[in-house]
Amino acid sequence: MAEQPRGLLGYDDTPYISGSKYRVHDSTRPQPVVVTPGTESSQPQPGRVPSDAIVLFSGTSLESWHHKDGSSARWKVENGCMEVAPRTGNIITNTEFGDCQLHLEWAAPSAVAGQSQGRGNSGVFLMGRYEVQVLDCYNNPTYADGTTGAIYGQYPPLVNACRKPGEWQTYDIVWEAPRWDGDKKLVSPAYLTLFHNGVLLHNHRALLGPTTHRAVLPYAPHPSVGPLELQDHGNPMRFRNIWYRPLVPQDV
Repeated sequence: MAEQPRGLLGYDDTPYISGSKYRVHDSTRPQPVVVTPGTESSQPQPGRVPSDAIVLFSGTSLESWHHKDGSSARWKVENGCMEVAPRTGNIITNTEFGDCQLHLEWAAPSAVAGQSQGRGNSGVFLMGRYEVQVLDCYNNPTYADGTTGAIYGQYPPLVNACRKPGEWQTYDIVWEAPRWDGDKKLVSPAYLTLFHNGVLLHNHRALLGPTTHRAVLPYAPHPSVGPLELQDHGNPMRFRNIWYRPLVPQDV
């Protein structure tokens, strides 16, 4: 049997990496898990999800969702997407999760109605508490911390990357939940990174606390996991291709 070339699978005589139990190019360091990547979505068709993604809405039913009162989700499902049924209320996932990579796609009505916050309004609530604004801000000004992709009431997005009303738009979010020391002390705030239609809107932004309208809320201890919540703001917004990947801490 031929001798394996030195360095092909690593070394055992290199210095240790600071803060790690592994050496530089360590031959015993675990290999990354193999994931089959997804595909890009097009306007007519959502893309394929990564092989390790957990699908929250595939386009066929709302069995993974419910209203806050525990009743079955009553939004409309047709043509591979869900549509807000105005005044039925927000819907939340049965699944709860913390740190994650989240992908979802949304579209405002093609028939433009209303202005400012009254036009194509919804929201994406991480852990049911922290809102990323969904709004049709294509040629539609509003207050900066309530525009499309804003961390609502806290931080405006870096840019406005809206597509035209009726076109599908993507949110890709990296979410880090807040950390607590016991039941009271905040150790680390929540962090959010957001790409809208492939354009960076927030880069590891630290949230001030839960989001709300016309006020600033302090952090209050809560569980390490929570549901995804989509808002019924009275507009027939559409959503499709919603999935997440838990962020698993690395073995350093």
